[in-house]
Amino acid sequence: MAIIDGPRLAARSGNARQLVVFLHGYGANGNDLIDIGREWQRWLPDAAFVSPHAPEPCPASGMGRQWFALTFRDPDERWRGVNHAAPSLEAFLDAELQRHGLTPDRLALVGFSQGTMMALHVGLRRRVAPAAIVGYSGILVVPPGGGAEPASRPGAAAVPPILLVHGEADEVIPVDGLFFSAERLAGEGLGVQWHLSPRIGHGIDGGGLRHGGLFLTSSFGLPFPEQA
Repeated sequence: MAIIDGPRLAARSGNARQLVVFLHGYGANGNDLIDIGREWQRWLPDAAFVSPHAPEPCPASGMGRQWFALTFRDPDERWRGVNHAAPSLEAFLDAELQRHGLTPDRLALVGFSQGTMMALHVGLRRRVAPAAIVGYSGILVVPPGGGAEPASRPGAAAVPPILLVHGEADEVIPVDGLFFSAERLAGEGLGVQWHLSPRIGHGIDGGGLRHGGLFLTSSFGLPFPEQA
């Protein structure tokens, strides 16, 4: 099991009461998303932010990392990949919660692209459900033969609220990925909100950032900010 780490932002208030973990996309690294935390600190002053580098070097990007290899030639590689990378991410999440003295329900996962695949896969399988999952420009990875997500099964942990955000013009993971994920999750009784960013490709615009930050604010049970 690989040990992962990455850049952090301390809670602006000086007292962390929530933990937000960013999971970057294929070929990027933890530095790619950590600045979103600076944007969201105005709404989440008690949140600590961390953005770990994925465990593997990415052959397609000199300084980039990957949660798992992607060739798009094997229809099952995503499923094998999320399961292979999950133990390292689980261990990291547990260690970060312990670092801040927080309970597992004070965690939120925010992914982009391949990071969204990881956020959904791991977030829905945590023993204690996270406070929220936000996925940008990604897709839910399902078993080759289909099957229910763990959080939809009787006796499972509480279901985390989920927000999916996607660019209408995404050329890497087409917008059909958003609708597939939302329909699959809803079909298994998992509530999901979604936002479509007009004319945006494989990236995050200001509207998507705002939706994500305010969704976390609500999911953590915080009052809606006056200057939203």
